[in-house]
Amino acid sequence: MGRTSDAREKIITAAHTLIEQRGYSALGVAEICKAAGVPKGSFYYFFESKEALALTVIDEHWAVQRGEWAGILGSDGAPLERLRRLFQATEEVQHAGQKSCGTVSGCMFGNLTLEMSNQTESIRRRLQEIFDVQVEMIDELVAEAKERGDVAVADTRAAAVSIVAQLEGQVLFAKLYNDTGRLSPLWTNCLAMLGAAAPQETAASV
Repeated sequence: MGRTSDAREKIITAAHTLIEQRGYSALGVAEICKAAGVPKGSFYYFFESKEALALTVIDEHWAVQRGEWAGILGSDGAPLERLRRLFQATEEVQHAGQKSCGTVSGCMFGNLTLEMSNQTESIRRRLQEIFDVQVEMIDELVAEAKERGDVAVADTRAAAVSIVAQLEGQVLFAKLYNDTGRLSPLWTNCLAMLGAAAPQETAASV
């Protein structure tokens, strides 16, 4: 049982890496198994299809990311300061990825949305659910900031949607240009959307 469990994790890890590097459509089961160092029969023992594996990879990646987001957004400090930390963490992830493989990998969810949303309904639904949760998490923070008088927005959920969209868009540009410097305007742009204080004034008020 230990060996079969190890094989499953090897398949998931290999698929995660390959999907981040090359996307989903171009991958074949044989290539995934080769990268994982397991026989093809092991793949179908754990997963009925490549699509099922992709959903597992998405779920595991989201479980980690959601925990990281919850840790940052639920930490100490004013709500805008916590939001700034989330942007900083996003930049750090992209910097680390570029340092390790030479290119900006972007966001797995954003990449798959562009590639798969019009092709595979189960993946589209899962990605939509993930982005909905991200919006909910940001919405709670923006609502808290609004109660404190730190932001000037009429609709906190609409603002949260814009923030998540901006985050995904800037990461997409960073990937397109292979330039993490494209992430630098994130915080200033976010403050402008929220009608909030300039960065130095926000930091001084925390």
